[in-house]
Amino acid sequence: MRISELSRKSGVSVPTIKFYIREELLPAGRLTSATQAEYDEQHLRRLRLIRALIGMRGLSVEATRQVLKALSEEQSSPHLVLGLALGAIRLSEEPTEESEQLAAVDALIHELGWQVHKDAPARGVLAETLASLQQFGMAPDWQALLPYARLAEDTARLDLDQLDGVTDPLELAERAVVLTTLLEPALMALRRLAQEHESAQRHKE
Repeated sequence: MRISELSRKSGVSVPTIKFYIREELLPAGRLTSATQAEYDEQHLRRLRLIRALIGMRGLSVEATRQVLKALSEEQSSPHLVLGLALGAIRLSEEPTEESEQLAAVDALIHELGWQVHKDAPARGVLAETLASLQQFGMAPDWQALLPYARLAEDTARLDLDQLDGVTDPLELAERAVVLTTLLEPALMALRRLAQEHESAQRHKE
């Protein structure tokens, strides 16, 4: 396909596609003349993934380049593809500072029997949340998070069920990013609606 068709199918403008090629995020097309190039379905899949990583996950061009490079090296492992696409695997070598809150997070993970990398960014996010709660005098024991973690397990199963049968690594990564990014606000909205309903049930006049 020509670049105009690639643009139409992907929803990405021609100037942006050319920018991604210059930045080496997207491979150049196969030259058919001095001024024309052909693109294939792999270009389309990669372009859709780039759009998801930059436009939905909010990654910088450099971070996207790192993710794409790592993905190309790990295409044989769906688990690693998903981890890279969703940011569950840290690309940098920056060590995580140990803290009391991180120890609590690790105790929670151990209790659940979850297989989680020691440098998973989500460990730090959860630890920071516990620290913030502590400042307000509301920090729960990590065991109080177990029911929430079980709900998260159920959500994760639903998420990955929707990715079953996808074998192309680029398509798998793109769908995972889109699914996670679009559903997170919906999950928060559902929680608010459920809270309103629960409050109405508990405080009937």
